Amino acid sequence: MTDLSALSYTAEHEWVRIDGTVATFGITDFAAEKLGDVVFVDLPAADSELAAGTVCGEIESTKSVGELYAPLSGRVLEVNGDVDADPSIVNADPYGAGWLVKVDLGDVQPTGLLDRAAYVALTGEDA
Repeated sequence: MTDLSALSYTAEHEWVRIDGTVATFGITDFAAEKLGDVVFVDLPAADSELAAGTVCGEIESTKSVGELYAPLSGRVLEVNGDVDADPSIVNADPYGAGWLVKVDLGDVQPTGLLDRAAYVALTGEDA
């Protein structure tokens, strides 16, 4: 199981795991629950450049369509092809197999991310 306190979060309900200069991100369990059953995910292309806070994809569920925001700036190293083939993975395991994008941060220092306590205070639930 993923240690949720070791992750960083955004106010747009994405989680971020940073390992050296590589950041992996996806949507939180809170977001997945609010969306309902995810049926389609549109992710950025590999090698594309992301700018923190800008729309980089889309998530569609049985309830609504939501935008995916880049939590950090960097170059896309990899997108999760398993989620493309089976979007329900986002609901089943948002912090594990349901990751969405891996980004090379280069020299950019992440800013504006929330720790677990701040994210829980924002959402009002520990999910």
